[in-house]
Amino acid sequence: MAPAAPQRRAPLPHTNMAPASPYFRFPPEGGVAAGWGGGGKMADSGKGRPAAGGGKAPTAEQVVARFNRLRQEQRGLASKAAELELELNEHSLVIETLRDVDPTRKCYRMVGGILVERTVKEVLPALESNKEQISKIIATLNQQLQAKGRELNEFREQHQIRLVGEDEPRQPPGDGAGGAAAKGGSAGVLVS
Repeated sequence: MAPAAPQRRAPLPHTNMAPASPYFRFPPEGGVAAGWGGGGKMADSGKGRPAAGGGKAPTAEQVVARFNRLRQEQRGLASKAAELELELNEHSLVIETLRDVDPTRKCYRMVGGILVERTVKEVLPALESNKEQISKIIATLNQQLQAKGRELNEFREQHQIRLVGEDEPRQPPGDGAGGAAAKGGSAGVLVS
C-alpha cells in the first residue's frame, strides 16, 4: 500500500465578526461600524496602533484583546502588591516579636530553602533591611498600578469601550443616534 498523501485544509474565511462569546459584545445599535472594519494585516497589538501600510483602525477583536491584556496586567500588578503586603506584615510581626527577645538567643531563619541557625542580633538587622526593601518594591508596584490604570482608562475612552452591566453613556442634547458617527468616532465595544 502506498502512503496516503497529506490532506490540505481549506483556509478559514476571514470575518470581521467577533467570535460568539459571553465576554464581549457589540452594542446593539452599532454592530460593526465603519472604522472598525478589518481584513488585511493585524495591528501591532502591543501598542494599539493601526496596522502598517494603510492606516487602518484596529478591528474590534484586536481592541478587545488589547483591553483584556491591559486588564490582566493590572490584575497581575495588584496581585503582586497584595502578596508583598502580606509578606511585609509577616516581617513586621517577626521584628516586633524579636525586639523583646534577648539578642544572644538562638533563632532559626529559612534562607533559600535551608534552615540556618543564627542569633537574634544577627537576624533582626537583616529582617529590618528586608522590610525596607519590600516597602520600596510595594511603592514601585503601586506607581506602576496607577500608571496601568491610567493607560487602561485612556484606551477605554479612545475606543469607547463599555463593560457589561455598565449604563449606556448619555449623549449630549442635540446629538441624535448618529452623533458619534458624525464626529468621525466609531461605535464602541461592549466588554464583560
